[in-house]
Amino acid sequence: MPSLRPTAFALAACLLASLPALGDQAKPKPSLTPKEILAASKPAEWRTPDPDNLLVMTLAGGHRVLIELAPDFTPLHAANIRTMTHEHYFDGLAIIRVQDNFVTQWGDPNDDDNADRSKMKPLGTAKKTLPPEFTRPLDPKLTFTRLPDGDMYAPEVGFSEGFPVARDPASHEEWITHCYGTVGVARDVGPTTGNGNSLYAIIGQAPRGLDRNLAVAGRVIEGMQYLSALPRGTGPLGFYEKAEQRTPIVSVRLAADLPPAARPKVQVLRTDSASFARLIEAKRNRRDAFYTRPAGKIDLCSISVPTRDPDTKQ
Repeated sequence: MPSLRPTAFALAACLLASLPALGDQAKPKPSLTPKEILAASKPAEWRTPDPDNLLVMTLAGGHRVLIELAPDFTPLHAANIRTMTHEHYFDGLAIIRVQDNFVTQWGDPNDDDNADRSKMKPLGTAKKTLPPEFTRPLDPKLTFTRLPDGDMYAPEVGFSEGFPVARDPASHEEWITHCYGTVGVARDVGPTTGNGNSLYAIIGQAPRGLDRNLAVAGRVIEGMQYLSALPRGTGPLGFYEKAEQRTPIVSVRLAADLPPAARPKVQVLRTDSASFARLIEAKRNRRDAFYTRPAGKIDLCSISVPTRDPDTKQ
């Protein structure tokens, strides 16, 4: 009678040979990288900022910083900043404070209790005080892309019109949060003392405790490297102690006030687009050769809204 042993060995060998293939099938499919998602995005998923809401700040050395205002969240401050920009208020002022892991602030160096305030630059027709616009009523007409992972500071967080936003359905309020790159309105102790003549950009870990305590007027969409890499101030709270330490502001213009050919070419990914939703999911569950354990979660300030040059698509 023929032996069955060779057949058994052959069967076992086949089973063992199949195990790597089965293991490969069990591995999750690698996720698309953010670069691949953006490369596959459609033209309609990108928007061009309204030139009436786009500030073009030129620093010494010709460095350009673009700031998109948020009039749907802080309309009075946006209007006052536009007025000051039209009247060239910011021209010749300076970056006056850089506090490590916190903010870069710019404005009039003489607008300080320890400076000669008689030398302060006049505000022109801009308003000296404004009502606090720390939050706004919930508006169902504003698009909102909600993140699925919760938040320590608000019942709901997500993105609206390109800005990181928190919402509280119970109080019917929403507000822009203090994430990296957001631009807020500096003020004194009184809630009505901020008018937009001194602004700051977040350059460090998100100080979310400031949310709903200051008006957030917009966010930097280009040129953050020129604000975050400046020398830190040596005075209290990062203020510069000597005039020569400050970075001069050559000019601030609204894109709408520039000739069309001179306006910055920049597009922002729509935060209500399918590509932005895919980008969020890719960042929450990154799967590739490097990320062996996807986090499965992401916080609001870990997501930056992509921008690109419409000509180069980069």
